[in-house]
Amino acid sequence: MTTAHDNYGRDLDLNLLRVFAVVAEEGSVTRAAARLYVTQPAISASLRRLTDFVGGELFTRQGRGVVLTNRGVELLAASREHLRPLIAAATAAPTFDPKGSTASVRVGLSDPMQALILPEVLKRLRTEAPKMQIIVVPVQFRTVEEQLLSNKIDLAVTVADELPRSILRKSLRLRTSTSARFICLFDPRFSKLPKKLTEREYFAHEHVVVSYAGDARGIVEDALGRARTVRVSLPAFSHVADVVDGSPLLATIPTLMARHILATRPHLDTRDLPFSFKPASFDLLWSRVTDDDAAARFIRRVVAEVAIALEAGRADA
Repeated sequence: MTTAHDNYGRDLDLNLLRVFAVVAEEGSVTRAAARLYVTQPAISASLRRLTDFVGGELFTRQGRGVVLTNRGVELLAASREHLRPLIAAATAAPTFDPKGSTASVRVGLSDPMQALILPEVLKRLRTEAPKMQIIVVPVQFRTVEEQLLSNKIDLAVTVADELPRSILRKSLRLRTSTSARFICLFDPRFSKLPKKLTEREYFAHEHVVVSYAGDARGIVEDALGRARTVRVSLPAFSHVADVVDGSPLLATIPTLMARHILATRPHLDTRDLPFSFKPASFDLLWSRVTDDDAAARFIRRVVAEVAIALEAGRADA
C-alpha cells in the first residue's frame, strides 16, 4: 500500500501538472497538444505518468473530448492553488528596497579609487541605504579578472586590459577624463619647479613610483620606455603623498588623486607633465553572474553616479 509519506519521497515532474491543467481547460488532448506545441502522444504519455503517480483516473472520455473525474476535479483545484503562486513568483519583477536592505556587497577598488570614490559612495549610502554593508577588496589590473570570475568580489573599479566576455564593463572616462590623466605631484618647499615643467627638469629629479610588479617601473617607464631616477618604489598609491611631503621627490599620479591630496595637503603642488601618453581608463567591472543581483546593481549605479560627480568636479553633487 502506498502511503502519503511514500509519495513525498517520489519525484513529481511539475510539468505534468501543467499539461494536466491545459487538458482540463481545453477538454481535448488534441487542442492541448496544439496549445503546448507538442504531439498528442506526448500529452497522452504525460497524463499516464500523472495518473500512475496519483493512483487514480483523472479524465474520462466524453464524445470527442475528455472531462475530469471527481479525482481530477480535486487535483485541478489543488494544483491551481499552488501553481498560480509559483508562476506569479517566477514572473514577478524583482523588488529591492535600499532603505531596508542589509545586503553585503564586496567591492573591488584599485588603490586610487579607495581614496577617491569610497568616501562619496559611503556618504550616499548613509542616506539611501543606511543598513547595507560594503566590504572593500583591493584589486588591480593583474588580479581583477580572477577575483570577478571566482566571485570573490561583486564589482570592481580599476584599470583593466582585455577581459573575457563573461565580465561586463562600463567606462568611467567621462567629460575631460581627468580620472584617467596623470599629473606631477611635488613639495615646493624642497623642489623648485617652473610653472611649465620641461622634460629636462622632470627627468633630472628623483622620483617615487608605484609598481604593482614590485620593481622600479612605473607608468612613465611602461608608457614611454624612458627610465627615471627612482629613489623609492611603492606597491600602492595610498602612501605616495606621505613620501612626497617633506622630500624633493616627484610623483606621477592620477589627476583626481592629486586633487584629493591637495585638499588635505594644500602646501603641496602639481605641474602638468611635459609629455603625453595614452591614459588608462578606469572602468566599472562586474561578472554576468551578478548582473541581475539587485543589491550589486544598486551599488553599481551609486558608484557610476559618484564617478560622474567627481569628473565634473562636484563630488558633493
